[in-house]
Amino acid sequence: MSFLQDVQERLKTFIAGGLEATLQERMLPLEDYRKKIELEEPRRREHGDFACNIAMVLAGELKASPRQIANEIIENLPMDAEQARFVAKVEIAGPGFINIFLKEGWLAPLLHCIEKEGENYGRSRAGEGKKVQVEFVSANPTGPLHVGHTRGAVVGDTLANLLSFCGCQVEKEFYVNNAGHQMDLLGRSIYLRLLQEKGEEVQFPADGYQGEYIKELARQIMDKYGSSLEIHPEQEREVLCREFGYQELLKKIKEDLQKLGIKFDRWFSERSLYEDGLIEKALNLLKKKRHLYEKEGATWFASSRFGDEKDRVVIKSDGNYTYFAADLAYHLHKLERGFDLIIDVLGADHHGHIARMKAGVAAFGYDPEQLKILILQTVNLLRGGKNIPMSKRAGEFVTLGDILKEVGRDPIRYFYLTRSNDSTIDFDLELAREQSASNPVYYLQYVHARICSLFARAKEMGLEIKEPAKVDISLLQDDLEDELLRKMARFPGVVLESYEHLSPHYLTVYGHELAQAFHVFYNKCPVMGAEEEKRSARLALVWGARQVLRNLLQLMGVSAPKEM
Repeated sequence: MSFLQDVQERLKTFIAGGLEATLQERMLPLEDYRKKIELEEPRRREHGDFACNIAMVLAGELKASPRQIANEIIENLPMDAEQARFVAKVEIAGPGFINIFLKEGWLAPLLHCIEKEGENYGRSRAGEGKKVQVEFVSANPTGPLHVGHTRGAVVGDTLANLLSFCGCQVEKEFYVNNAGHQMDLLGRSIYLRLLQEKGEEVQFPADGYQGEYIKELARQIMDKYGSSLEIHPEQEREVLCREFGYQELLKKIKEDLQKLGIKFDRWFSERSLYEDGLIEKALNLLKKKRHLYEKEGATWFASSRFGDEKDRVVIKSDGNYTYFAADLAYHLHKLERGFDLIIDVLGADHHGHIARMKAGVAAFGYDPEQLKILILQTVNLLRGGKNIPMSKRAGEFVTLGDILKEVGRDPIRYFYLTRSNDSTIDFDLELAREQSASNPVYYLQYVHARICSLFARAKEMGLEIKEPAKVDISLLQDDLEDELLRKMARFPGVVLESYEHLSPHYLTVYGHELAQAFHVFYNKCPVMGAEEEKRSARLALVWGARQVLRNLLQLMGVSAPKEM
């Protein structure tokens, strides 16, 4: 339980004491009303440190006005109880809110908590014992990763960090789409470019893969094989081009992801679904459960029985499996590996995937809630506020490798977490490079660098930086000190909220608030210039802020620089 949760639980017990006495006076049965007691932080400080709406919740049941019930609860509060030792006063506000004001210094012990927990501050046991798989990126190895793939990479990796931080056993997986028409088209595209490089006139297919990278792959094959390529029949040459291109592109994908700080536990080959008979196994299971039927020469999965808008073809009239059949087999394989929760992080064009895959999970005999599919919206790449036009079909797109070279890993990871999963992101390359408060990642990282610089200065002056346990932290009574402490106290709750909603963007929202609170404190409250005891207390506060910031940045996969 976090520091803030502990405080709230004590206050709930305090409120429960007044509520029980109120119910007894009214000669009403003492049901389990404690579960209905909720606390929230008021938006305005003058409304107290915490507010409770229990009087409004129970007004109907008790047949009295909320303000009357609130007044009775306040009058019956056990002011001599242990929980009341840090309560300054309790008031009624508005239609019946119970506002609780705590005594000065109630937040100071938070620093002891942060010191004790260190890099574990903010951790939760919410997912303890749960085995989770996160599948993300899973791009076709038919081209380099572009800015759209990058969002899935960052969100998926950060989500895996969050799940692990909350106690889950997490496995990260990349599904390699290395089978089917797209791979054959890759081989054909490279082969035709190879012929063009040799001076032959060929008609390039309209749906072929464009871009300079295809020409470069063709040149690499010529350098490697030379005239020996000619001894193979044309179809074999295309296969050779396909396999060479596939391996080179997959290698590039792995290199770029590694530069972004992402390492997968497993690279799952789509081909293995065919080679190991996993598709046949999945369809046989559906057939056994009588969820398949024949129509118009094709085999259909009756997915509409399980909430899908229509039934889906799994075997085409020509006898070939559909992509959906492979997806079904892959997810059955995941379920059979024993994951309690499977999370697919997909792009904006996969909305239709949700209902049919959940239908498949249910048809196999599993709980469809074991599968969570997160749909990420698109990314608009900007330069100085202006859109950079891209066309994947024409081979005109900005790759992950391009933006890594231009802005580096940290801005990419941070910017791609600044919006909720269902919101479009505008990623401005010029802003990402800017070293100013306008750049949100710079604004946050500068806090850590400033604190490190402060401690270096203290060391040069021969000052001892004491741990919170060795200083009088009760001296932290300024409103700006209090505000910074409040932000630090909220970190475990933000982690839990991100975990519960499977949405890492809460971390960047919190990060901006934490940085803002620190900058305001630092500019208004002298640290090195304060008298000795006050300086020691503020250095302890700053030390705690640095630890919280480090934990936050590590979750996001963003570095914590000592100087900038």
